[in-house]
Amino acid sequence: MINPEIENLIVKYITQSINAKELDVLVDWIQTKSNVQEFKSYVNTHYAIIFSMNELDSDKIKKELLLRIRKDKSIYSKLKVRSILKYAAIAIVFISVGYFYQDFSKVQSVNDVVPQEEFITLQLDDGNIKIISEDGTSKVKDKKGNVVGEQNGAQLVYNNKGEFEKLEYNTLNIPYGKRFELLLSDGTKVHLNAGTSLKYPVKFLEGEIRHVFLSGEAYFDVSENKENPFIVNADDLNIEVLGTAFNVSTYPEDLNTDVVLVEGSVSLYTGKENDVKSNTLLEPGFTGSFNKKEKSISTKPVITSIYTAWIYGELVFRDIMFSNILKKMERHYNVQITNTNLKLTDEKFNASFGDEPIEKILNYFEITYGVEFTMEENNEIIISVH
Repeated sequence: MINPEIENLIVKYITQSINAKELDVLVDWIQTKSNVQEFKSYVNTHYAIIFSMNELDSDKIKKELLLRIRKDKSIYSKLKVRSILKYAAIAIVFISVGYFYQDFSKVQSVNDVVPQEEFITLQLDDGNIKIISEDGTSKVKDKKGNVVGEQNGAQLVYNNKGEFEKLEYNTLNIPYGKRFELLLSDGTKVHLNAGTSLKYPVKFLEGEIRHVFLSGEAYFDVSENKENPFIVNADDLNIEVLGTAFNVSTYPEDLNTDVVLVEGSVSLYTGKENDVKSNTLLEPGFTGSFNKKEKSISTKPVITSIYTAWIYGELVFRDIMFSNILKKMERHYNVQITNTNLKLTDEKFNASFGDEPIEKILNYFEITYGVEFTMEENNEIIISVH
């Protein structure tokens, strides 16, 4: 039976959240023949459904392994050639498991873009990672083994039970192509968009600020508590509220962090303290945009429904550059889009779409704006010059 430490490393490897140091431990473990069989058996038991849905790209796996090693420079600088070659062992084992499942893969048409399966993961306070299945159920436990939350389908709900002397954090990671709903221990509801990570306490402590950390996009409906303000940290920007509903978009690749207020009021500020003299107060129907480079905040009135349509699976574009539209589509559908028509990059478009397949959106741009595209077998879309 695989011990919990190795099991956690396997999960991290499969979900692509493993670092070079951890990968080295896993590679050393899998050098033993009996452990190879344990690895295959574990994957067979826990991931059969996932692998049966998607074909594995062996070349891609090898490249990702080497990239992961190189990214961790402090470890990579110490590796010898012999050490690097060891990583081929786990790649070969994993690829062989993948090919085993390819026999059961569904055959897709070349003209169909099928989003690749990714995993919603929950990182616990002790570093262990749980995989969240959207059509399943599971329980979340604290360090003492007490149940602090329950997952049912696409929603994870935390209770307000248990005694905590200090904060314990969980981190929920939503991959491209998926959305998820979270109910925090204080009753605050959070909708998480694709490509989003939220770090939050398992239980908020009495008398302390309710502090969460966001990367990506989320819609917050905050439970009111005048004695315990709620603060969303979005890199260099803090959003402080008492009880209100607002949307925050703060993807790492975006130039701005945008906060759209639906109801209530929020205070935007940089630094650790909320200085009334230098903060920015938003009114309902306004957006506050924080320029990450210039560290400045600007506001303007908006139609809030445009910014919250994603909660219902919709895509709404208003005066948005084509390059940003493509990025939103990549997140929404979990596909890769390459634009070779550079003239379109800075062009701005307006369009609205319901919960529809990506082919329909691309056809719209082709018919309405003459945007040509092709769909490749590797789930890549090419925007071409006509």
